[in-house]
Amino acid sequence: MAHPYGRATALAAALLALGTALTAAPAARAGAAPARPAVTGPVVTRAGLDPALVSGRGAAVAFDEQEAENARTDGTVIGPDRTPYTLPSEASGRKAVRLLPGQYVEFTLPRAANALTVRSSIPDAPGGGGVTAPLDVTVDGRHRRTMTLTSQYSWLYNQYPFTDDPGADLLHPDWWLTECSCVPAGTTPAPILDKPFRPAHFYDEQRLLLGTTHRAGEKVRLTVPAGSPAAWTVIDLLDTELVAAPHVERGGIDVRALGADPTGRRDAAPAIERAVALARRTDRPVYLPPGTFRVDRHIVVDDVTIVGAGNWHTVLKGRQVTLAEPAPDGSRHTGVGLYGRPAAEGGSRNVHLSGFAVEGDVRERIDTDQVNAIGGAMSDSTIRGLYLHHTKVGLWFDGPLRNVRITDNVITDQIADALNLHTGVTDSLVRNNFIRNTGDDGIALWSEKTADARNTVARNTVQSPTLANGIAVYGGADTTVSGNLVADPVREGSGLHAGARFGAEPFTGTLRFTGNTTVRAGTLDLNWKIGLGALWFYALDGSIDADVRVTGDHYLDSTHNAVMLVSEYGVKDRYDIPAVHFKDIRVDGAGNSVLSARTKGSATFENVDARNVGAVGVNNCGSFHFPATGSEFALADLGGNDGGWLAPWLLPNTLTCDDRPPVVVPPAPAPWS
Repeated sequence: MAHPYGRATALAAALLALGTALTAAPAARAGAAPARPAVTGPVVTRAGLDPALVSGRGAAVAFDEQEAENARTDGTVIGPDRTPYTLPSEASGRKAVRLLPGQYVEFTLPRAANALTVRSSIPDAPGGGGVTAPLDVTVDGRHRRTMTLTSQYSWLYNQYPFTDDPGADLLHPDWWLTECSCVPAGTTPAPILDKPFRPAHFYDEQRLLLGTTHRAGEKVRLTVPAGSPAAWTVIDLLDTELVAAPHVERGGIDVRALGADPTGRRDAAPAIERAVALARRTDRPVYLPPGTFRVDRHIVVDDVTIVGAGNWHTVLKGRQVTLAEPAPDGSRHTGVGLYGRPAAEGGSRNVHLSGFAVEGDVRERIDTDQVNAIGGAMSDSTIRGLYLHHTKVGLWFDGPLRNVRITDNVITDQIADALNLHTGVTDSLVRNNFIRNTGDDGIALWSEKTADARNTVARNTVQSPTLANGIAVYGGADTTVSGNLVADPVREGSGLHAGARFGAEPFTGTLRFTGNTTVRAGTLDLNWKIGLGALWFYALDGSIDADVRVTGDHYLDSTHNAVMLVSEYGVKDRYDIPAVHFKDIRVDGAGNSVLSARTKGSATFENVDARNVGAVGVNNCGSFHFPATGSEFALADLGGNDGGWLAPWLLPNTLTCDDRPPVVVPPAPAPWS
């Protein structure tokens, strides 16, 4: 979802200087050394933490995550840094390893594995558009493969909706800029802004099947070849897993029998469409066997099951195609995607997709384009076990529709959202999906024009959204967000969000945040220049007047606040957040406060434990009228609140307003005794 206020918010020499600044400067701040001591064994993490700290939360995945900064290397650790537009800020755990040509980082396999994923960054081309560079992969000193890294799908610049041109002038000179605290087009003399302006979206990931199974304890070394064209290569992490043999769908209609080319050289879309039509007539599934099938447009699916050999084995891969003239929906391009029929045409039903990958070719954000991996309207349908990569949005459903179950998918490196349930999506489930490196909200429920209702977002992992939020709910009725793990949001958003904004229908019924964990959230909003909460409520277009209950959440290492409730200043006397109920919460580290209240309303607290809080426990500004009677935001202590953060003198509505308190960096999260 886009923010309403300005969205985030020669060249060869400039880009080289940028690459140096983005890597060397954060390392210097952190006191990084060029080499690290030997690592005796694998350090497996989840969201950059000891897995015990996030046990039972987030997606259950097949791979083991290892952060490069914990591995053996002769490179340089960069970070930690949470400053937007820097390489460490977008890295998992806010650290990574920079390698120069000839340098390596070496991991130890914690379990048997035959496949790996490398998350990395290399420089952009001087004029934009990306480059490619090799990375040697050696297992146990003998088995060597070469990966081809690319920056063709990363490195965006400038203002929303961004550009891949590092030399571009401001896209919106009539927008207010935080960098100069001005509107450039209305300022004399005009401000001089460095180029490239606002570089972001640095990372990309590549997957590699190793061809053989390697034992636990073997070493995986990633080495930048001495002749690499990349001046530097930043390695963020390595995921390793044991991929099963290809699945065979007995009785399925094999698309090869209808002419589909599994080598990716010829267009497979017509053959797949013939298989879909035959499957509907014969009530059989469509089978996508191992291979790469070229698909450069949308395939419309309705009342059909499509099964792949597994998302490591079957790939639908497409090029982005420029349309001769814009489509009726405004799209200027098309590309690989499986789409239900539009809701206005009745939508699709009984669609079941599983076991394949979709590799797109989207390199810029054009909001009118329908270039998503999965789209349209699909009721009574399931999307399971897909790998969605390099599309604009992994799954964007335009309702009304009901009963779609989206489970067990991996969605990475998207230009915008990973998943959006948009307009009248009801009775649906989003569960056990792993999401990393989105250019907008990881998961969004957007009740535009027609309310979403009775949806559940459960046990998903969302890591490193470069813009906006991990999980966001924009209006709607009876929504549950439970058991999720959200880590490392970068800018103009945070971990968990409820927003009355973007023209969404009001919140009604219940809104539940239950048993979630956020890590290194509570970011600084660059436009407001205030710290958000790891969980933040925002009343912009209306009040948030549902039955709101937050139970069992853990907020770990929040940069600013654990929770923030805010109304836009211009509507602070019209809209409020009447009542939010917090129970059984743990806050382990907050640079500012447990609660920042910048609205009128109230909250209750029961068994909310906090430690390592940098400022006053409650930063209570109310709606900024500062009456003699106290803040317009009231607090109620229902008992069991430990850690001294909810002191009696704060109750019920003591004004403690500090607009921008200094950040006190907390210690790393630790087990709760």
